[in-house]
Amino acid sequence: MKIIFSRKGFDSSSGGVPSPIFPDGRILSLPIPDKQSPVHYQDIRWYEYDLGTIVSELTHGKVPASYFAHLDPDLNHKTLPRSDKWVPLFGQTGSAQGHLRNNNVTIGDIFLFFGLFRDIHIKAGHLSWNIGSTPRHVMWGWLQVGQIIPVDSCDREELTWAQYHPHFHRPPERNNTLYVTREDLELPNMDIQKPGAGVFEYFNPKLQLTVPESSRASLWSLPKWFYPGDDRRPLSYHGDLKRWESTDTATILNVVSRGQEFVLECEDYPESVEWLLDIVTES
Repeated sequence: MKIIFSRKGFDSSSGGVPSPIFPDGRILSLPIPDKQSPVHYQDIRWYEYDLGTIVSELTHGKVPASYFAHLDPDLNHKTLPRSDKWVPLFGQTGSAQGHLRNNNVTIGDIFLFFGLFRDIHIKAGHLSWNIGSTPRHVMWGWLQVGQIIPVDSCDREELTWAQYHPHFHRPPERNNTLYVTREDLELPNMDIQKPGAGVFEYFNPKLQLTVPESSRASLWSLPKWFYPGDDRRPLSYHGDLKRWESTDTATILNVVSRGQEFVLECEDYPESVEWLLDIVTES
């Protein structure tokens, strides 16, 4: 089994701002803008809000409510009207999909989605950034792969329930791929009752990757067992051991600025399965 740390959602280059952590602790990953998508931000529901209101206020109108959203990964059934056949899914393409393929990501592997988040205020019903908080990387959802579908060669008649997804609205590309969830989460030698995909509704320190109080979101604090060695392959894209530091309590990683998908080989890190279960039980 593999764990893939998958960077998704708003940041300084896509959307221009982080995703919000609300005053009550709820977290929301904002899908990036995508003019080819058929879904508008204002079409997407989240609790008492539509995403159009949220992105418009937090970007000061730079991303208007009427603009199109790349709703991917799509993990929450409550956000749009759904077909009875709908299940969570995630699309990838280009060099990022090539990286997943080259690392043999397959059925049973688990994506942990993370993004850049920051606290917000709500005053008189309006959203604004908490200038006293710093942006940090936070995990916000997961998906265990149950099916892998090449978009350009699939039978679209069998996937009418998924035609809204932005990866069905791209120009032809050989790498365009959908990862469809497994119904129930399955981890080695563990009896658990969790769905194969979902979102973390509330912030918890366990979900934060960034070193606490760090001004650099890409400086991560990971469990001590995460440190690579001669017999353990490092997290993909992070083979340079100068990026790693082992302390008395943690492993510190200076994360690369590029790359969307970082693959961890669980067979090299048996502690990772119990750690993953602990993370997912926060949902």
